[in-house]
Amino acid sequence: MRKMLNTLYVTTQGTYLYKDGETIAVKVDEKVRLRLPIHTISSIVCFGQVSCSPYLLGHCGKNDVSVSFLSQYGKFLARVQGEVSGNVLLRREQYRQADNEEDSALLAWGFINGKIMNSLSVISRALRDHKNKVDGKKLIEARGRLRIHLKNLEQNEKLNTLRGIEGIAAADYFRVFDHLILAQKEEFQFKTRNRRPPLDEVNCLLSFVYMLLYHDARSALETVGLDPAVGFLHRDRPGRLGLALDLMEEFRPYLADRLVLSLINLKKVRKKGFKISASGAVLMDDDTRKIVLTAWQERKHEEITHPFLQEKIPVGMLLMAQAQLLSRYFRDDLDAYPPFIWK
Repeated sequence: MRKMLNTLYVTTQGTYLYKDGETIAVKVDEKVRLRLPIHTISSIVCFGQVSCSPYLLGHCGKNDVSVSFLSQYGKFLARVQGEVSGNVLLRREQYRQADNEEDSALLAWGFINGKIMNSLSVISRALRDHKNKVDGKKLIEARGRLRIHLKNLEQNEKLNTLRGIEGIAAADYFRVFDHLILAQKEEFQFKTRNRRPPLDEVNCLLSFVYMLLYHDARSALETVGLDPAVGFLHRDRPGRLGLALDLMEEFRPYLADRLVLSLINLKKVRKKGFKISASGAVLMDDDTRKIVLTAWQERKHEEITHPFLQEKIPVGMLLMAQAQLLSRYFRDDLDAYPPFIWK
């Protein structure tokens, strides 16, 4: 398995990155603040007014280090990468199965099953670990509904029906998400999932962390040679990476939602770190964004035993592991794609 490397997140406005030998040099206010050997970095993510020298971009491309540019608040702008890896036969099989509704439904089932199972685990952990702090009745009811959705999932093979089950299950899960917030209840209230733009602090955090997850899912798929744009649950749409969104689904509850809840419940983020823009969107300030990025990186370095591979790997390698399992499925090395299910 590929070695776990770091992602360099650059949030300081006016930063300039350039190539210095075999290192990435980071300059702020005409002073070099950081030098990193390129072989220790898997990707660079730049927020806002951050620029890179052409020579660094070329060097990153040759060393399989992707460089992504986002707005200051996390909206994707562009991405620079080197040659596409992987063999054409793998991608042709991916395209063939994406064009077949039955094959697509089979894979979509796996992604949805993993998502609902992991949503169940988030709720069950809250009931077990914080039974005196949560509304047990509402969480138990939500858990029961999610279990019904899992049964319905087993009994259906139509792609549109599976999509409908996923949508209802997500709504039931988010209906009780506010009950998983145990601290700062007045400051962080969650009523419903909203985005583009996020209208409260919790949705702002969720959207930002989902964006980080999306970036990592795309990188994992490209690394194993799959096309992140051609999905199975998420069908083709210009400008949308369907397979990256597919792969994200099983990780939303385990990686993203749990991180957001931890940041709030442990009081690592505060309401004062957010502001409302003229459009009504809730945005986080620079300090809060750095707190979230640091927590994300720390989480990725924790270790977990992969439920299918039965190997201990860093959390940050889980997406890579699932991308590899997906590619093995396309090569007929596996009878079915095994989604990541947190136990």
